[in-house]
Amino acid sequence: MTEKKELENQTNIQPIISFTKEDIEDNKPHVLTTIISPSGKEIAITNDVDQAMKLALEHKGETIEVDSVQASKLLRKIDLYLLPVMCLLYCFQFMDKLTTSYASVLGLRKELKMQGDMYSWTATAFYLGYLVFEFPASMLLQRFPVAKTVSVFIILWGMILALHSVPQYPGFVALRTILGMLESSVTPAFTIITSQWYRKEEQFLRTAWWFASNGIGTIVGSAIAYGLFKNNGNYSLPAWKLVFVVTGCLTIFLGFIIMVHIPDTPAGAWFLTDEEKLMVVERIRTNQQGFGNTHFKKHQFIEALTDHRTWLFFLFALSGNIPNGGLTSFGTILLNEDFGYTPSKSLLIQMPQGAVEIVGCVLFAWVCKFFPSRMLMGIITTSIAVLANCLLAFCKGTSARLAGFYLNLLGPLGFICCLSCVSSNVAGHTKKVTTNAMFLIAYCVGNLIGPQTFISTQAPGYTGAKVAIVVCGFVSLFILIAIYVSYYIENKKRNSRPPVDMSHIENYEFADLTDKENPNFRYSI
Repeated sequence: MTEKKELENQTNIQPIISFTKEDIEDNKPHVLTTIISPSGKEIAITNDVDQAMKLALEHKGETIEVDSVQASKLLRKIDLYLLPVMCLLYCFQFMDKLTTSYASVLGLRKELKMQGDMYSWTATAFYLGYLVFEFPASMLLQRFPVAKTVSVFIILWGMILALHSVPQYPGFVALRTILGMLESSVTPAFTIITSQWYRKEEQFLRTAWWFASNGIGTIVGSAIAYGLFKNNGNYSLPAWKLVFVVTGCLTIFLGFIIMVHIPDTPAGAWFLTDEEKLMVVERIRTNQQGFGNTHFKKHQFIEALTDHRTWLFFLFALSGNIPNGGLTSFGTILLNEDFGYTPSKSLLIQMPQGAVEIVGCVLFAWVCKFFPSRMLMGIITTSIAVLANCLLAFCKGTSARLAGFYLNLLGPLGFICCLSCVSSNVAGHTKKVTTNAMFLIAYCVGNLIGPQTFISTQAPGYTGAKVAIVVCGFVSLFILIAIYVSYYIENKKRNSRPPVDMSHIENYEFADLTDKENPNFRYSI
């Protein structure tokens, strides 16, 4: 009986499938083996693999054992070299978005003779450009080195921002549109970079760090605008023009820093030793994905568009950013006209809002290290933001409405949850890029619609816009719950099946399989 069982085990042993240097250098795709996906479909594993495969093959046969001390030291080193620059850039890109809002109380609307909904269209033009160019920008980031590509976009947008000090309304709207096109590259680039360097369980907190830097942008931008307002008579240019010139020049400088500082992949990291580069590969192996793939894969593109979670992400970003688009453009105006604060006080009073976003988002993301689910934390903070929206919309007292105005900035944690889900839970590089593009296209559409809910005839209270903010908040909350339930059910279904042994396929984690193709993939919730 024992001999028979041993014989059966021997006959079930599968031959080792190894990728070779010749395989990955062969530009003509060919099949090495096949596997069965969780849905029962036969999936071909080809030589068109992830970029991490090359580094893994270069060190084939080497045994790398990473203890907890080494792992912590490497993680701190990665954080030290990447996060400060990423946070600084995200601070600047949000500050650049707010420049029009600041300039609106510094004389922009008066000098460009804006009447009716003309100001709303300056905000809409930005997101129209973002919308049109989001997918092309994502494809460029896949095809070319990600850090170098995004740095070129940053330098160009800094130049365009500095040129915003134009005398005519049509030229201003055109520049806002081009600015939106250029800024469309930043978030997808950062999502890719985060997935390249960090393990699934580390990505939420890191995404929260760089995204919450929007709050730093709010504080710094408000301080710059306030300083220019108080000394308006001392400059040769009006204060509203100087806002654009100063922020544009700072952005150009930062673009050059990113070009030389952030590597395109961990394999090219100037601040890591060869051993540390290999340790990065071993760290992210558990992600079931690597650094990325430069080739567009049609089947992954189709899978992204037919995956119901892509459309849940789309609807969440759409509903969640209608309030964001409106308040980003009209926040200063609300404080000035509806709350009754002076222009200078309106600029100063926005600064605590930035602090709420920084502390709130990072604190809640950090708590997730000791909490069972980032998605549940996102649901909790989105619920708080919905209550804040109700305070802003329906309360009569200034203090309650101001509290709602501030606490609304906990809402981005739900957005951060979804961004980190795209980073960690969407595998297959073309699928990731496509899903990210769809998510950010919806982000644009929401921000396009948001300013249009602020109708000039409803000023200064803008009742319709406030109701829209509340309704959209509830919708985004329900969608976030649906995403969580979807992941939970799928993980439970996969865990109920017998485990799939893929150890005979060397480095299969870097075969650029999608989350639906890889039977060993589990969704991080």
